[in-house]
Amino acid sequence: MNIARSVTGNVWIGMVFRLILAAVLIYAGVAKVFEPDGARNAILAYRIFDANIASVLGWALPIGEIIIGLLLLVGLFVRWAGLATALLMIGFVVGIASVWMRGYNIDCGCFGGGGDITGEGKNWRYLSEILRDLLFTGMGVWLIAWPMTALGLERTPVEPARRVVSEDDDATIEALDVPETNTNQGEQQYV
Repeated sequence: MNIARSVTGNVWIGMVFRLILAAVLIYAGVAKVFEPDGARNAILAYRIFDANIASVLGWALPIGEIIIGLLLLVGLFVRWAGLATALLMIGFVVGIASVWMRGYNIDCGCFGGGGDITGEGKNWRYLSEILRDLLFTGMGVWLIAWPMTALGLERTPVEPARRVVSEDDDATIEALDVPETNTNQGEQQYV
């Protein structure tokens, strides 16, 4: 038995990744949405955006996190939600690395709060936040590559149809080989 083959694209592993990302994004979004100006202040602490942009992002970011999280939770538009998650996490990694390199001491504001803090444990804090977000990025990339997951609502084939050409006597016959979806586990099988 080839372990790599049994793990790659496994619908149950995809479901676990999908649910972990959904929980993280929904929790992070809800924590920020109910904290007035919390997300805005956390964004300002990065010293990248001005106050007007930070105000817009302060509302858009938590709402976007909740929407992406809900899509992942129910298993709809998994590939697009995985892409949005991966891009969001890469943005967070860049932001955290930016303040680390510039010598600022801030709480990332990932789950509410945020802003300037003491420098105690700064290196470990920033490193662990970057590693955590890279792990979440990897989960998002997995969902981009293999969006069909167990127990999700998305049940349409995501692979393009393949053209099958057979030559019968002098005529060439073309047909589309469309994958069928096993609705029990979301696995694709070619017949």
